[in-house]
Amino acid sequence: MSEFSNVTIIKKANVYFDGKVTSRTVLFDDGTKKTLGIMMPGEYEFGTADKELMEILAGDMDVLLPTETVWKKFTGGDSFYVPANSKFNLKVNTVTDYCCSYIKEWNH
Repeated sequence: MSEFSNVTIIKKANVYFDGKVTSRTVLFDDGTKKTLGIMMPGEYEFGTADKELMEILAGDMDVLLPTETVWKKFTGGDSFYVPANSKFNLKVNTVTDYCCSYIKEWNH
């Protein structure tokens, strides 16, 4: 999906690591949320509350997921999941354009 229709966008930017990672929040009618952002080269650690799907639209990064011991390379067109309530590390090698989808998991 290259575009989103009928959404609400939060004007205020999400700014992390002194502006090296920024994103904007996109809200959908069904209550789901995504962020669209840019990461500048550098090393970062992020924490999750919800499960996340990270889609790399363009760029190049190495990722260490919470259950892994080996860094994996991701480039434009790749994606990966991060479990809820965890931390993951990124080594961003080139300017990276990304879309993060937040996935609510309900306990029944």
